[in-house]
Amino acid sequence: MYAFLLPTFILYGMYTLYPIVASYWYSLVEWNGFSADQRFVGLDNYEAVLADPLFWSSVRVTLLFMLIVAPLRVFGAFALAILLNSPRLPFSSFFRTAYFLPVVTTTAIVGVVMRFILDPASGPVASVLQLFGLGPVDLLGSSSTALLTAGVIYVWKFFGITMIYWLAALQTIPKDLYEAARIDGAGALKLFRHITLPLLIPFLLIISVLTIEDCFHAFDLMQSMTAGGPFFSTEIIEIYIYRWAFAATIPQLGFASAAAVLFGIIVLVVVIAQVWATMVSRRLRARA
Repeated sequence: MYAFLLPTFILYGMYTLYPIVASYWYSLVEWNGFSADQRFVGLDNYEAVLADPLFWSSVRVTLLFMLIVAPLRVFGAFALAILLNSPRLPFSSFFRTAYFLPVVTTTAIVGVVMRFILDPASGPVASVLQLFGLGPVDLLGSSSTALLTAGVIYVWKFFGITMIYWLAALQTIPKDLYEAARIDGAGALKLFRHITLPLLIPFLLIISVLTIEDCFHAFDLMQSMTAGGPFFSTEIIEIYIYRWAFAATIPQLGFASAAAVLFGIIVLVVVIAQVWATMVSRRLRARA
């Protein structure tokens, strides 16, 4: 048995554990990633990252992106899940599949296609706007609209995952509760208010934390659509790290690793919040 597990352990150690451990070491050295010379600088990289205004700008953009995406995904998917969970809705299975299809589509391809669709010169959106006499609108090329546009596309791309979470949560509610309430004369609004909502509160905590954590990992979509532009208005932390590690004229692997470690601390805080939310949800379900 251990012989069959050995390849998995080796690959996991080489491509997961080792890069994590190595990034901590690289964050303490000055290294361009090409030469063998690695000069130990201690915490200088961390001080440089924390003193860089663009790092804090990427943190602000990441948090703003999360504030745009998370509520739309959580509450929008909740409303859609309530609708699709209704036994009276025809073709509900078809609609569930249709809303989940973007999830299985390659994210980078979605970004490239969206750049074509939103192209202000030759894209379909520009052609439709011209039919109504509206001038070309560069949604991804304007610093005032790029982040919001990317957020909406991100919501559409991963909307199906959150919808599945809510549908699974709705399936945990016993049907007997609804039948007993209907016998007592409760209508649809009372069923939703007094049965559905209270029993879904624990799931709301978990789904919200999972969605917020997922919002920190939008590199592939954002990089393929805007590459952090225009004027760093969509440069999330992951793109900031990528720019210093791979896209700079002289790569700074130590500097980028320090930024990655700080990013990992932010994600760790979210994970701790997720554990806390799970514990609270279990207590609420036990009381219910």
